[in-house]
Formats: sequence, C-alpha cells, structure tokens
Amino acid sequence: MNKNIIKNERVREEYQVIKHPSGLTVCLFPMKGFSSAYALFAAKYGSVDVTFKTNEDADFVTVPEGIAHFLEHKLFENDQCDAFELYAKTGANANAYTSFDKTAYLFSCSQKFEENLEILLKFVQEPYFTDESIAKEQGIIAQELKMYEDEPGFQVFYNGLRALYHNHPVRIDIGGTVESIAKIDKDLLYRCYKTFYNLNNMILSIAGNFDAQKTLEICDRLLKPVPDLGLEALFPEEPPEIKEREAVKKMTCAMPVFNVFLKLPSFEERKNAEMFVICNIILETVLGKTSAFYDRAINDGLINSNFSVGVLNGRGFFSMTADGESSDPRKVFTEIKKALKEAKETGLPKKEFENVRKMTYGELISMLGSVSSTASAVMDAHFSGNNLFDVIEITAELKYEEVVKVLEELDEENSCISIIEPVEG
Repeated sequence: MNKNIIKNERVREEYQVIKHPSGLTVCLFPMKGFSSAYALFAAKYGSVDVTFKTNEDADFVTVPEGIAHFLEHKLFENDQCDAFELYAKTGANANAYTSFDKTAYLFSCSQKFEENLEILLKFVQEPYFTDESIAKEQGIIAQELKMYEDEPGFQVFYNGLRALYHNHPVRIDIGGTVESIAKIDKDLLYRCYKTFYNLNNMILSIAGNFDAQKTLEICDRLLKPVPDLGLEALFPEEPPEIKEREAVKKMTCAMPVFNVFLKLPSFEERKNAEMFVICNIILETVLGKTSAFYDRAINDGLINSNFSVGVLNGRGFFSMTADGESSDPRKVFTEIKKALKEAKETGLPKKEFENVRKMTYGELISMLGSVSSTASAVMDAHFSGNNLFDVIEITAELKYEEVVKVLEELDEENSCISIIEPVEG
C-alpha cells in the first residue's frame, strides 16, 4: 500500500493519501475536536464525459447525454433494498450528486461510522439494473427535466453556456434531455459503470472524527483489485471565441435575471488552480461587493444584493461569471465590461486587491473548520491533479503583479449574456 502524508506548515494540517491495492485512492483527514465525519466515494465521471475509450475499445464511443446523472440515480437501488433505507437505520445523512465532471456519493454521521462506510462501499460497487427500473427512472427524470424548463435560474444559466460554447458538452444540461435519456438501456448503463466506476478512476475522501486504521481495514475487506483500463475521455475541439453574444428567453418571473460569462481557455492542474484563484480575486476586486462598480450599480438601482461573481471551471472549460437581477441587464453587461477595461487601463486598486486576497485566504482557512468542506475540497483537488493545500499556498503567496498580468491579458469582449425576460401581459 502506497501512503503519502500531505503536510502544510502554514496551516499546520496534514492528511494521508493512500493508493490502495484495489486501485482506489483513499484520502484520510482526521480532524481533532470534531464529533462528526463526512465521507465521499466519487468517480471522475460527469455529464461532460460522453465520448470515451478504454484499452479494451477499438475506438472512441459516444453515449447519450445525461447518462452519468441517470447512473447515479440507479446505483442507490439493488435487488434487495434501497441504500437510503439502510442509512435510515444508522441515522446517517446520505446523498449523491452529479456535476459536469464528477459523481459523488456521500454520508455524514456522528455515530456508527464504520457501518455507514460499509453501506457506502457496498452499494456503489454493486450495480443492479433491470429494464423495468430503467423505464421507471426515465419517466422520473423526464419529469424533472420538464420541471426545470419552468425555472428561470436554471434556464438563464444553461442558455448562457450554450451561447458561450460551440461544442464542449458543458453546454448540455447535466441531466441530459428527454430525448437523450430515452436512449439509455441496461447495456449502456453497465458499460458506463464498468468504464468510469473502475476503482482506479475513483476516490474515497473522508474528514472528521473517524478511526483511520479501521477505515483501511474495511477498505481491505470490501475493495477488490481491478485493472486500470487506460480510460481516455475525448472532448470536441472548441474555438476560443464565444458562440453568440446574447441569448434571450421570455418566462414567468418578477424581473429580468441574467448570467454574464467571460470565456477563457481551459487549464491543467497547477495552472488551473492558479487561474481559479487569480480570476476570483479579479472579479471580487473589480465587481465584488466592496468594489466601486458594485457601489455605483447598487446606488443607481442597476443591480440588487442578489448580484454575485465567480469562476466556473472543469475539464476542458473555464469562464468568469456574474449573475443577478436587473431591470436593464444589457446595461449591466456594458458596465461590467467597462469596469474590467478600466481596471486593465488604470490598474487594480492595490489596497483593494490585498484586502480581497486576505479575505479569500481567510475563507479557505475557514473551510478547514468544516468536515464536509474539507472532504469535498480534498476530492476536488485530487481530481484536478492537485492537493488540498495548493490553493491555500497560491493565495497566500500571490503577488499583485501576477494578478495584473492576467487582467491585462483578459479580453472582456469575449463574453456573452443570457437574459430571462418576464412574459408581458
């Protein structure tokens, strides 16, 4: 068993990263003084992974959109019971989610940790699909997708991604479409399960109050070695330019809502972590709640307190975002681009940059005060090719000149806006 201790002297924390003989990466972060534990069993498999091959395939295969999300739903059931029923008996809180580039199964508990861990490892490793249960799930998910068609916040986000990206599958709803999920069958589910739920493509991330030695003993007992399939996911070529400047849809809502996206190239590993920190700091400094832009826009009634900024990134995609409500979204879009251009020309306010950097660092440190945030951050960092402390170190050591350099290279015009306008009448 290959074990590494990941330490950080700045925050005086450490965790173990173990390459288990089964192929699974096990990350253990015991946290003294906590009464609960949080565990994630996750696959590097999300909605964008629709075209792939292994060393067992002659060529790349493309599967229906939404199949990763569909598979997540189906894994909770087997021929005997539902995993949620087992967790109900132990008192654990359990859930699962599928994102653009990962699928995670999780639980939190303050007692019976080993029993809950066994439930988690067993049901995720025991797929059971029938034609009848698949047909039933297709109906359930189709209803969910139709429900989201009436949700302005959901529609404004995906319409924006479709305006931003020409080809990358991030532009497709994580749940797929009614048409795509209708193509899912038992054979496809088992094929995707075998490909992406290979233990070499997964992580077990645990933080909080638990016994590390007992955890590894459970892993030894329940995890069976599997060969690495040499998995490759393929993404279509994506032009650097946006696809469309504006996407507009009319829906029932109190006032217009908007999403602004600024498109950047995607980055790998350490560079991705650096750009995530830098772009977040640029957004907070130029557009965030302590910025001159925000004060002016609030005072002019252009935006309200729901305005927020952030970075959306993953495998093959990276963008800076701003969203909120406004009676004049197009003017907000114009003012956002103007603020970014002015910051490029006149330079970031150095004092404001330092305040935002310190605030960002404080938020990262506070993350270590939560078992769920810690376990999730360990998982995210691993799937990105980094470790938990990399982002903390990047933020602590970040220089003003590094941020200015990235800002100067930004093309604020390589951006788009998605708007949901109220239905008239």
